[in-house]
Amino acid sequence: MKFLLFTFVGVVHLLSTNSGKAIYRNGISQKTFQEIKEEIACYGDVAKAIINLAVYGKAQNRSYERLALLVDTVGPRLSGSKSLEKAIQIMYQNLQEDGLENVHLEPVKIPHWERGEESAVMLEPRNHKMAILGLGSSIGTPPEGITAEVLVVTSFDELQRRAPEARGKIVVYNQPYTNYSSTVQYRVQGAVEAAKVGALASLIRSVASFSIYSPHTGVQEYQDGVPKIPTACITVEDAEMMSRMVSRGNRIVIQLKMGARSYPDADSFNTVAEITGSKYPEQVVLVSGHLDSWDVGQGAMDDGGGAFISWEALSLIKDLARSLSASVFPGCPWQLMKAGPPCRNATGLRPKRTLRLVLWTAEEQGGIGAFQYYQLHKANSSNYSLVMESDSGTFLPSGLQFTGSDKARAIMEEVMSLLKPINITQVFRAGEGTDINFWIQAGVPGASLLDDLHKYFSFHHSHGDTMTVMDPKQMNVAAALWAVVSYVVADMEEMLPRS
Repeated sequence: MKFLLFTFVGVVHLLSTNSGKAIYRNGISQKTFQEIKEEIACYGDVAKAIINLAVYGKAQNRSYERLALLVDTVGPRLSGSKSLEKAIQIMYQNLQEDGLENVHLEPVKIPHWERGEESAVMLEPRNHKMAILGLGSSIGTPPEGITAEVLVVTSFDELQRRAPEARGKIVVYNQPYTNYSSTVQYRVQGAVEAAKVGALASLIRSVASFSIYSPHTGVQEYQDGVPKIPTACITVEDAEMMSRMVSRGNRIVIQLKMGARSYPDADSFNTVAEITGSKYPEQVVLVSGHLDSWDVGQGAMDDGGGAFISWEALSLIKDLARSLSASVFPGCPWQLMKAGPPCRNATGLRPKRTLRLVLWTAEEQGGIGAFQYYQLHKANSSNYSLVMESDSGTFLPSGLQFTGSDKARAIMEEVMSLLKPINITQVFRAGEGTDINFWIQAGVPGASLLDDLHKYFSFHHSHGDTMTVMDPKQMNVAAALWAVVSYVVADMEEMLPRS
């Protein structure tokens, strides 16, 4: 995944200032904020029913068990690989068997890169076999490898200051980890900056908040007009060790071998399923996660968890639609009703607008599948009320991140207040996701799940991203939050207001 820096900003409260003032959609006054607040309050029993089913009822641990079955069966799912396409076909069948509607695959073209055999051996000042992971789209070395002296730097600025020393060497970056969004630039741009000063290859300290000698892979980007050089990540431990060695005056020599190779773009699919809206089926609330992963570990955390709580959100709503009737949810003021019984209509938990699940492909290569989906559907962007993506882990949520107008944020605060039974009600700034950013930039409100990012980046893009990292109880809570938010926004009479 690509990740932006999240900055907490105090929750914006507009209840008193907007109470009694009309919220506008397409320039036409609809409901006052007080009316919307009262409408959302009517969903309290619905939210409790979803929470009870997901956290305490028959559906508890279901998303975890479904995920474990997939990743234990197919393993990691790199863009262009047979394992990714196997996973897509399995999910296509799973969604049909789950009784979801309009299950289909939308064709896309995605990158196909394979790392091949790779190794890095320190030859001087001592013999030491290093753990490495080549970075996505890296070229390989000649068959005999590259053997060269090392230049260790801690920043791009230091590399520029020492540019004459870099020619003909392997640049090793030992940049300190501050946060992911600022530190990841070394992984993404490290090869280009090293090549500009004549380096033969680059090795980047893994972008990780914690390490037990674990290299972390990820995407990197070459630049037109700059020579392409092989590039890989090494462990935090080896980067720090080499930094100590050169500080003592040691000369370090490494032999690097990489069999990495890029192939023509491959055929793949975004996987789509829906619960069709009962009143405004052309309008959409989109919930999503990406099905692809890197080729190490199992891709359970990044982003199996996010994909499967998104599936679970629709499953929970579908299950409750079967078992609950309108009479289960009494108690809303009759004056709020335009027609039908208090708060609920005869369709049970079928929302007014369509809930659409999308499992993206090739997110790790920069949202390739999502971009093609956006190009195909952007003409209907005015019909998207909210786009949601879970791609930062499914540990115990802290709350919801949201990007949208102040009026929409005030509405989302009311929606999140329905999650008081599990004590997760905060709305943070900077809702984002590689796959939904196209829609957010076009003005569609966007939301993402926020949880423990420190733990997340300990396992991110590494061999450690397995089911062992996942916690079924925390996934239950994440799924409940995801289902409540997506359902309520999809079932409210009005779409979320735009800026």
